[in-house]
Amino acid sequence: MKKLKFINKLIYLINYIVAIWLLLGYALPFISPKMAPSLSVLSLTVPVLVIVNIVFVIYWLVSLKRNFLLSTICLIIGYFVSSPLYIFSKNTNTAKNQLGIMNFNVRVFNQYKWLDDGKIPQKIDSFIKTENPDILCIQEFHTSSPIDYPYKYTKTVKNSKHFGQAIYSKYKIINKGALDFKNSNNNALFVDIIKNLDTIRIYNIHLQSLGLNIKKENFGQKSSEKLLKRLSKEFVKQQDQVEQIMEHKNKSKYPVIISGDLNNTAYSWAYKQLSKNMKDSFLEAGNGFGKTFALKQIPLRIDFIFADKAFIFTEHKNYTKNYSDHEPIMAKMGI
Repeated sequence: MKKLKFINKLIYLINYIVAIWLLLGYALPFISPKMAPSLSVLSLTVPVLVIVNIVFVIYWLVSLKRNFLLSTICLIIGYFVSSPLYIFSKNTNTAKNQLGIMNFNVRVFNQYKWLDDGKIPQKIDSFIKTENPDILCIQEFHTSSPIDYPYKYTKTVKNSKHFGQAIYSKYKIINKGALDFKNSNNNALFVDIIKNLDTIRIYNIHLQSLGLNIKKENFGQKSSEKLLKRLSKEFVKQQDQVEQIMEHKNKSKYPVIISGDLNNTAYSWAYKQLSKNMKDSFLEAGNGFGKTFALKQIPLRIDFIFADKAFIFTEHKNYTKNYSDHEPIMAKMGI
């Protein structure tokens, strides 16, 4: 019996640490990476922390212990101040004159043979034709792309003639441009399209890549310190990139849609800034975890579609396709 009491005390200590860690994670969207670079990395762990706290709640309830209140209170706080990890409700919004937009980081169409499948480009092309989005935003584009649309804007990054971003459109593009990020192989594109009588600005953004590979990382003390230092620098770069995007976006005369790969979660400073005065398609019309990045069983949502409040999201889809390390998302909306 004493042994059981000791084990429960140890478990509660771990529970306490994880709960405080989660509360700190909820505060991260309000703290710029430049203020606390190392702390900002914590945003990547929040989805896991939420799940672990749920496990603790279940454990204490089964054990008939009031200790369940600690994690329960933390999760309730998160419900009111943070983005939900899981969406239960089903969207019932309707709108006329809809626009369908897909976002997909295609990992250069498997040019470097990450996947043992030589037909990845053709499969991606077939998938896109089946889903038939009006607008397609691609990150990690490659000039070998088989995709064909009436209008498109592609831009390679500074250090490559073949690698970059792309926006495909069924509607006429009347203006276009690129935002090149300093000291980075990532960038952002924008186009202005005309749909009926409306002019809409669409951004395709790809924030600083973290280069994180769980399978290859060595998590010894020295290696972990190096990893934390490297990730901290990348998060600071993301802040500069977000500020550049927001400065450009705030000058737009037209309703704005932002689509892209944030390389960060909905619990980050980057997400909070980009989603300010915008609607998140997953929160408005999604269901489930909304996972977009293939990292074992961790439900990481790092790809997003935001739209001005003038838009009404009627649909959000998450696809499970083994064509890249990212999974495509698609949203439909009316204005």
